[in-house]
Amino acid sequence: MVQKAERVQGRRGKPVGNVTRGTTNPNRMRRLDRWLVGPQAWRLRSAVDPLVVDLGYGASPATAVELFERLQTVRPDVRVCGIEIEPERVRTARALERPGLSFHVGGFELPVPGKPVLVRAFNVLRQYEESDVAGIWGLVQSRLAPEGLFIDGTCDEIGRRVTWVALGADGPVSLSLSMRFGGFALPSDVAERLPKALIHRNVPGERIHTFLQAMDQAWLEAAPLASFGNKQRWTAMCRSMRDAGWPLQDGMSRWRLGELTVDWAAVVPA
Repeated sequence: MVQKAERVQGRRGKPVGNVTRGTTNPNRMRRLDRWLVGPQAWRLRSAVDPLVVDLGYGASPATAVELFERLQTVRPDVRVCGIEIEPERVRTARALERPGLSFHVGGFELPVPGKPVLVRAFNVLRQYEESDVAGIWGLVQSRLAPEGLFIDGTCDEIGRRVTWVALGADGPVSLSLSMRFGGFALPSDVAERLPKALIHRNVPGERIHTFLQAMDQAWLEAAPLASFGNKQRWTAMCRSMRDAGWPLQDGMSRWRLGELTVDWAAVVPA
């Protein structure tokens, strides 16, 4: 159910946002997290204050705990703050607090001291209206540290089909798609998990539709490589996309994971 963002503008002393359904599962965010500790790890390593926010972690704090443990491999002194608008979820999560990991009641205003270098909001904005996205993005972006990144993402229930938009302080930077090999017939199957800013734009005339159709075509053309495995086929698809002029940001090491990142300009809504 899509919620009307009656509190996106906020009220004095009240968290900004609405209570979400809160459904989650352990290891659901693994594909995004390995991107954060991979090509984006430099942001955390170079941060003066290694503050990270997991915004809207849901009814269970499992994925926030996983994020903390994964980021510790990059920056042992990382501070992860889980934020939820539902107080009872925060009370439950506080039993798992430890040095570097804490939980707070709040919303998009990010009620934590300091400016976070990473903010992760997964399966949160999909429960809002598309017209609310720009305002929410802007509010979170205004809280970012220099070189900080806000990740607005969506995934299926067990994290096999995942997409996310990465935003810097000045606006969206990229769109990433990550899928489990064997879990799709065509790359465009991920369309149902596009972030809110794009999910209603997968129609002729929109850039995201053109991009997904190009992926499908390149995937089909790489069918002869299927006998060598889907990893080889996906890699060939990505190489074909790059050769065709699509501004992919990543390379072989990411493609082999079933991942692809493209410049936001290539998919921005018309």
